[in-house]
Amino acid sequence: MVAIQKFIGRRPILAAGNSDGDQQMLSWTAIGPGARLMMLIDHTDADREYRYRPSALGQLELALEEARQRGWAVVSMKDHWTRVFADH
Repeated sequence: MVAIQKFIGRRPILAAGNSDGDQQMLSWTAIGPGARLMMLIDHTDADREYRYRPSALGQLELALEEARQRGWAVVSMKDHWTRVFADH
């Protein structure tokens, strides 16, 4: 949040993240005035990319619970993405 304020100079209207490490940024964005979009990318596709839960790569438990409670957008890689990587 400090870096966002330092470089952007204001609270964002959109925040996207993919781990519990992004929860503070999402929460901080959410409490701003006016319309806001908070989005979590849930790494659920072990076949095409990787799955976070359970994983040592990243954790998405606390932020996911807050997203559910506050009605933030949660995007499942497995369920919502037709393509994860561009075709070569």
